[in-house]
Amino acid sequence: MTQQVSALPVLKPFFLKTTGRVVNPLRQRRHTLPASEFRNLTPQDAISVFEIEREAFVSVSGECPLTLKEVLNFLGQCPELSLGWFEEGQLVAFIIGSGWDKERLSQEAMTQHIPDNSTVHIHVLSVHRHCRQQGKGSILLWRYLQYLRCVLGFHRALLICEDFLVPFYLKAGFKEKGPSAISIPNMQFQEMEYMLDGQVYARRNSGC
Repeated sequence: MTQQVSALPVLKPFFLKTTGRVVNPLRQRRHTLPASEFRNLTPQDAISVFEIEREAFVSVSGECPLTLKEVLNFLGQCPELSLGWFEEGQLVAFIIGSGWDKERLSQEAMTQHIPDNSTVHIHVLSVHRHCRQQGKGSILLWRYLQYLRCVLGFHRALLICEDFLVPFYLKAGFKEKGPSAISIPNMQFQEMEYMLDGQVYARRNSGC
């Protein structure tokens, strides 16, 4: 049985007059969430992650680095190796990584998390379509590398990318390790490495 609730009177927005300005309290309420927040992702963020990833990658290459099932898997196994950028509660950019224990990445690295190692495999870095060309990709990567080195104590980060993304990662301080052993039909990748033992690169606005 549905419980009937008596209608409440509708309150019209009102304005508080202050010196030189008019304040709308309904508009102020929207700013109770942090304007900008960086935190580890959780499985509850998986849908937002996958929607941003799918829009960013399928339109360019036709493939997502991670399926929704794999996103959920990594955020369940190693959420500490992820980082999301939220603006007023909405996810605008993210990185997902996992642990790895070999010198080079192999096909198994795409779906496995190897704990208790000093190497992180960065699976995906993606920015919401409305927030691109604002430098958010390079800023998030800078924060993530600092976090790996200073908080978690990792020594190395590896990733694979297509040729057109190599300049972005070179500018971020990565070095090329050569063609990757990982392959997807009609796609070739370069493997990139970042040594976390030294100075984390200076933050730059790459336009990404």
